[in-house]
Amino acid sequence: MIESSRYKKLWVLIMFFACVLMISCAQKVRVPTSQLDTPDHHFATGMKLLNQEKFGDAQREFELAIELDPKYAGAHAGVGLAKAYQADYKGGFAALDRAFENAKSDEEKLFIHIGYIRVNTLSRASCMQVGVVCKRENKDWLDLSRGEFEKAILIDPASAAAYYYMGLCYKTALDVVQASQMFSKVLEFKKDYINEADREWNLMQKIQRAMPGSVTGRQIAFVEKITRADAAALFMEEMKIDTLYRKRTPKTFDTSFKNPEKAAIKPKAAAPPADIINHPLKSDIEGIIEIGVRGLEAYHDGLFRPNDLVERAAYAMMIEDILIKVSGDNALATRFIGSTSPFPDLRSDLPYFNAVMVVTTRQIMGAKNITTGEFVPMGPVGGADALLIIRKIREELKF
Repeated sequence: MIESSRYKKLWVLIMFFACVLMISCAQKVRVPTSQLDTPDHHFATGMKLLNQEKFGDAQREFELAIELDPKYAGAHAGVGLAKAYQADYKGGFAALDRAFENAKSDEEKLFIHIGYIRVNTLSRASCMQVGVVCKRENKDWLDLSRGEFEKAILIDPASAAAYYYMGLCYKTALDVVQASQMFSKVLEFKKDYINEADREWNLMQKIQRAMPGSVTGRQIAFVEKITRADAAALFMEEMKIDTLYRKRTPKTFDTSFKNPEKAAIKPKAAAPPADIINHPLKSDIEGIIEIGVRGLEAYHDGLFRPNDLVERAAYAMMIEDILIKVSGDNALATRFIGSTSPFPDLRSDLPYFNAVMVVTTRQIMGAKNITTGEFVPMGPVGGADALLIIRKIREELKF
């Protein structure tokens, strides 16, 4: 009996310490410090900051909400989104998992399903740059996103957010048709994300008109601002500029006398720019440098700067140079010098004025702002716009 009593006391003691340990390990709830220090207020502020792309600040607000209510599902999902936007995808998925464990209402579950779609898309988009190979763990991202989308519309068949973010998911997958359908559905609902969906839908239509033929072209079509490397790839792979020049540029022959000994010595090939050695588009860049396109040469310091953005004025100069070379019409280079500028933001004494006039009078490029008539020479060139311009050149040259 004495032994039994001792065991009972020991068991009670163990249970007591276990309870103490569990309580001490449980997440402590913070005491509010003001009337606005509430979970709902911090969540709403976090969502506002998330939409403003202040991701670190948004994460802090969501975490403040969790300190007040450790089981606040929406705040956990918000942390997941904030982490994903800061490239912490593993942390993002973990936070969404915690959110789902605490979700009670359909509204919370809907937000979390859409959150999974968004984090899947962000994770995939991070490795969708031209020439970058994605990690193996991302291989099922699209199927997983479809599954979350199906669960979302079971809860709310008219969820504009579900359709919009699934549209962005298909856009990241380079599926123009499916993305267009998703954005079109958002426009039909006439609720949330109207402006965003309208912009994306128009981009999908533009990409379909551009009809990129190469894999690289299809990737660049979705880029908002093309780089010098992108431009080189488009000219080489979409325009086939090397073949175009070969067919259109007249051959020249040097029949002058050459010293046989000197002629036998072949000049060394110029070394490629040091900053393209490991670039995924190295071959395209080397090809464009060899051909020689004004505005896409190596700089005086020998570098190419492949990641520099291409401005509209610079792209116009590239197109003008190509047109001059393939047509043999050297007069194009000075045709509009002294003319009056039709654009309110373009002086006629600017070095790129003639190029802009060449491409706009041929309707290869146009004003960026139709309302004001501004050309916006320093504005970026989108991938879809760059492809449409190339298509117009090919049609004009019947190539």
